[in-house]
Amino acid sequence: MTVIELKQKRAGLIKQARDLVDLAETEDRSFTAEEQGQYDKLMDEARDILTRAERMQAQDDLEKHLDKIPEKDAAKPDPDPAGDDARAHPRATEEYRTAFRNYLREGRGNLKPDEFRALQADSDSAGGFLVAPQQFVTDLIKAVDNQVFVRTKATKYTVEKAESLGAPALDTDLSDPTWTSEIGAADEDTSLDFGKRELRPHPLSKLIKVSNKLLRISAIDPENIVMDRLAYKFAVVEENGFLNGSGANQPLGVFTASDLGISTGRDVSTGNTTTEIRFDGLIEAKYTLKPQYWARADWVFHRDGAKQIAKLKDGDGQYVWRESVRADEPDRLLGRPVSMSEYAPNTFTTGLYVGVLGDFTHYWIADALNMQVQRLVELYATTNQVGFIGRAELDGMPVNEEAFVRVKLA
Repeated sequence: MTVIELKQKRAGLIKQARDLVDLAETEDRSFTAEEQGQYDKLMDEARDILTRAERMQAQDDLEKHLDKIPEKDAAKPDPDPAGDDARAHPRATEEYRTAFRNYLREGRGNLKPDEFRALQADSDSAGGFLVAPQQFVTDLIKAVDNQVFVRTKATKYTVEKAESLGAPALDTDLSDPTWTSEIGAADEDTSLDFGKRELRPHPLSKLIKVSNKLLRISAIDPENIVMDRLAYKFAVVEENGFLNGSGANQPLGVFTASDLGISTGRDVSTGNTTTEIRFDGLIEAKYTLKPQYWARADWVFHRDGAKQIAKLKDGDGQYVWRESVRADEPDRLLGRPVSMSEYAPNTFTTGLYVGVLGDFTHYWIADALNMQVQRLVELYATTNQVGFIGRAELDGMPVNEEAFVRVKLA
């Protein structure tokens, strides 16, 4: 199925779920246990189809990117001994691996170097399942990757030499001027106040060891799997930090109340109940954000929160959640795009955060070291292994709290 066909199928499932809501409202009653089960099943299937569509779209985008990579000059000798094989299998090239790792990181606490897992051919669960004593397919069976999106929307800076990234901030603006007479004295301003936002990149690392035998005889490429999964795992740790980080030796997240980032003054609970997001609460949140930020603002919810919101209607009886049926187009809520994240809060009880609306260009990321993978050959030669170390150094924080508003339960 194409991306558009998948999204159309998803729209049909959501319509079936909404028909159940309409029936219960028409009969002025709550869901029966059977209806609740049907509704949850339909919404879960709709979510899975959206994930498939986004994965398919991501692959299409990657292929388009790879098509733009110039081919090597056939007249020149290929220094890579595996060059002929790489040309026969373009997805085995370093260009493909680099593009794919970058895509995972850009489009989608702290780990210590001594936390490692050794992969080897003689232990099934540690890598032996990659070795095929039988006819074997090269597809890897794994759970679907979580979405990561903050880095694609944030403002990114590279810190190459300095220890930190600092920027002056206008914490308190001038007070308004006052009308006066032609020769009257001007009022002196005492409110203008400057501060500074500072980001200090923090290290993030992971070590994996793979046996040389496994690298040599595996039916699929363990090295490629290791590097791809390192890139993805670094991406999700970063994403969790950008959303929930404490700011102590890690990024400061948008869901963390802090005077250094987004204070509690940007929390909106009016219109919500102690256990549910309500339409009035969403309206309150949107209009707490100045219209100047709306053009680039995105909603962020966990899928459990999205499932609640998908039932909501406005005063005219129209559902406020607008699901997309087009490729490259997100769902929308009150006119703004929605991103669903597995790292957004999903505990629905008194006083907790359940979503955010914000212009994420006002979330800054400082990279001192982009995600890199080192291949250690000699260090583990005595144990017939090769080590792979992934490293990155970064920090992140919201630098302008006015550009964000958090959705909170009453």
